[in-house]
Amino acid sequence: MKLVFAGTPEVAVPALDALLASGRHEVAAVVTRPDAPSGRGRRLVASPVAQRAEEAGIEVLKPVRPREPEFLERLGQIAPDCCPVVAYGALLPRVALDIPARGWVNLHFSLLPAWRGAAPVQHAVMAGDEITGASTFLIEEGLDSGPVYGTVTEEIRPTDTSGDLLTRLAFAGSGLLAATMDGIEEGTLKAVPQPGDGITLAPKITVEDAQVDWTTPALRVDRVVRGCTPAPGAWTTFRGERLKLIQVRPVPERTDLAAGALAVGKNSVHVGTGSYAVELLWVQAQGKKPMRAADWARGVRIGDKEAVGV
Repeated sequence: MKLVFAGTPEVAVPALDALLASGRHEVAAVVTRPDAPSGRGRRLVASPVAQRAEEAGIEVLKPVRPREPEFLERLGQIAPDCCPVVAYGALLPRVALDIPARGWVNLHFSLLPAWRGAAPVQHAVMAGDEITGASTFLIEEGLDSGPVYGTVTEEIRPTDTSGDLLTRLAFAGSGLLAATMDGIEEGTLKAVPQPGDGITLAPKITVEDAQVDWTTPALRVDRVVRGCTPAPGAWTTFRGERLKLIQVRPVPERTDLAAGALAVGKNSVHVGTGSYAVELLWVQAQGKKPMRAADWARGVRIGDKEAVGV
């Protein structure tokens, strides 16, 4: 088939690579978000997908909105059979959805209908799910509601951050997307409507969502920290300033600390929660680089009755 691939961040690059490597289909063009400011100089930088496409000599389309007449006209000229999508980052209007004969097929990082929305991996980690995966489905105008072509499953490990899990899913999902394109071309793959029950939503995680509530149980604190790593980054406050929490470890044997209370040992920093304590392993103070929590504690000289989150 002739394909136009739509995607933007680094997590979409493995899928583009898989389609290019298969040799079975022609990737005629790539659709991605416009160049965005990056770094201290706020210089405009092309998306990871755009950079990979340019390396491969593929035409790159960067509409501000995918309903722009110029974009729709060019897409119509290319006349793709199908448009595979991975984390493109913009809503596709009906007029765009109607252009490819076999539609737009999205690779979504959950087992649909669970975790429809922008942040499925983060929500799966924060909810304590043990199994997740990726799904390919035919895009409709509803939110991730279209019929499903195929899935792959992936275990969520006890120490996984959302970054760890998303990296594994990006590679597992790339094979699924390539196989889905093959099955659509052959006519051997039929999309199956999603069940009406088991629907959960995964809206974007905000900075406010990433603030740790120390009155919740230790397992919840651990899940929030892992789910918000690397972005937007879990945090709390200490002496009125924000403290980023990069890695923590539940300590079930310690139950003597009140929620938010700090206890500093020679090489450890414990914080009380709504159940038992967690150990802070890596933190990042405002304006500082990430560091071991024990080194941070020595530097700020924590007093006997100090706490976080107050």
